[in-house]
Amino acid sequence: MNPSLTHAELIATFRRAEADAAHKFGLIKAVGAKGPKAIQAAVETAAKAAKRRDSYAKKLAVLGVDLKD
Repeated sequence: MNPSLTHAELIATFRRAEADAAHKFGLIKAVGAKGPKAIQAAVETAAKAAKRRDSYAKKLAVLGVDLKD
């Protein structure tokens, strides 16, 4: 597989994971009125999404790709 194609796919995956993490963190506020169990579930889901995003960022950093905006 072409290295630049691999980088492009990894960057696209990172961007999707980044958007997903931002969305999941936004859901925490949305479920605030639903009670503590819903908030806890939203927090756990957001944490998993952030971990996934950070994992892709780490892979990109190893490849020398800097995505700081």
